[in-house]
Amino acid sequence: MRRIARFITMVMAGLLPSLATAQGITTYVPVTNERLLHPEPENWLMYRGTYASWGYSPLDQINPKNVGKLVPVWTFSTGVEEGHQAPPIVNNGVMFITTPKDQVLALDAKKGDLLWRYRRDLPEDLFQLHPTNRRVALYGDKVFLATVDAHLLALNARTGEVVWDQVVEDYLKGYYMTLAPLVVRGKVMIGVSGGELGVRGFVQAFDAETGNSVWKTYTIPAPGEAGSESWPGDTWKTGGAPVWITGSYDPQLNLTYWGTGNPGPFLGEGRRGDNLYANSVIALDADTGALKAYHQYHWNDSWDWDEVSAPILMDVQRNGRSIKALVHAARDGYLWLLERSANKISYVHAEPFVHQNVFTKLDPETGRPTYDPQRIFGVGRRAEFCPSVWGGKDWPPAAYNPKTGYLYIPANENLCGALTGKQETYQPGQLYIGVDFSAIELLPSAEAKDHIGELQAWDLNAGKKVWTAKFKSHNWGPVLTTGGGLVFLGGTNDRYFHAFDAKTGKLLWQQRTNSGITGVPTSYEIDGVQYIAVQSGWGVDAQRKQELLDKAFGTQTFVPQGGVLWVFALKR
Repeated sequence: MRRIARFITMVMAGLLPSLATAQGITTYVPVTNERLLHPEPENWLMYRGTYASWGYSPLDQINPKNVGKLVPVWTFSTGVEEGHQAPPIVNNGVMFITTPKDQVLALDAKKGDLLWRYRRDLPEDLFQLHPTNRRVALYGDKVFLATVDAHLLALNARTGEVVWDQVVEDYLKGYYMTLAPLVVRGKVMIGVSGGELGVRGFVQAFDAETGNSVWKTYTIPAPGEAGSESWPGDTWKTGGAPVWITGSYDPQLNLTYWGTGNPGPFLGEGRRGDNLYANSVIALDADTGALKAYHQYHWNDSWDWDEVSAPILMDVQRNGRSIKALVHAARDGYLWLLERSANKISYVHAEPFVHQNVFTKLDPETGRPTYDPQRIFGVGRRAEFCPSVWGGKDWPPAAYNPKTGYLYIPANENLCGALTGKQETYQPGQLYIGVDFSAIELLPSAEAKDHIGELQAWDLNAGKKVWTAKFKSHNWGPVLTTGGGLVFLGGTNDRYFHAFDAKTGKLLWQQRTNSGITGVPTSYEIDGVQYIAVQSGWGVDAQRKQELLDKAFGTQTFVPQGGVLWVFALKR
């Protein structure tokens, strides 16, 4: 009887994936290595469109002259709340989106009809701080999903049925996954979240056909490995350095590049040292997982400045030479320009893109920062610092447009923070941060009453910012830029989705949606019609930050939750 009662409960809650299948897909075009290397303009096959992580669509039907005619053509309600952050992935007319609670929806990208639905039956004792999912990966005739209970799934792209289910780690120890997998030459790569729960981060690759593990590389070295001296005692076992966001890939070097998160706990004085390879970009051999190079943006982090966004791979002209660059707009408030090669990541230049008062200088050869000791908190010692714990730019990705040559950064300015440390004892699967979570402070400046959020455009060849669009709200908007000369993003608490002129920063169009937008926008084309698609659904850190801002300002801001996929096209 108990089994029957539980079954009925699951049916009522919509939790049985086998009951979620709709009509299925009759024709499906497999995703090959060649298609991932050279994706067709009309499709959007991976997290940021290409391995270089540009967030750029070459489609140009929608442009500054006609974007004012953009209208919603269909929507789809996901049926769940919390942060909807995944980009719509489109393969020859079939769209895949993911939502919180590890739901995958396959939709007709032209009409919005549901083709199939998968929803994972998650364990009741699951604890995770970020209830979201940031996308599937496509390869062959499979759809790959990384789950919040630390499994990697392969689904049949035509039906949504599970092909294989691989355990990655033990969720009871604090491991979970929110990122989109990265597929390179038949290997499905994932990274683990849980930096606030005392995990030891890693990147792992699995065979796309069998689900068998191919290699596993930890982001914290064990004793005797290179960099282990930067972790005192046993701190390496619970040191965090998670990988929250999908990596980039250079096929010529056969290297994947991953951003890593903060070390744990937040309190740096308990793990004195550089804490490699936290707050870094690491280069891993795609075939073996071997660590080939790294650059640490800041050492012994005490500000929760995860640097998890994958660097953008682009060419930059500086001092009369062309640089194969890694570009990263960091949570620490600096815009980093690095150079990549087969066995090295070299520092080129960095400068703040928002107000930053922790770094007093950077080493001109290595980029290693020197800190103002007054900005470092300790046990029972409060410290103020700029930018806040959510940084100059959090996880929402920047974008690069090769036509304008500009990098577009979703930034937050005029906002500092404060932390006070406390002693912490590690317990598996429990918070391990070294601060009172309820006592994290946001400190808006006087200018914050006028604006916090920004969209910045940078010309990296000239080494300067060329324009800034400002928002009264803070900004959690991932960026899409297009061949039509536009920049799209949401991210503000007023629920608007915006389009800007990519050259000038002029606001050209906006549409209010059901909720705040923290989803990654994408663009695709069917039957000669260009579409712009984005998920609207406020939650996770955007909501938490809003609550602290309301506390600081003495305001009450209501941003309704509930996920809806919005698809736009020009009015006919």
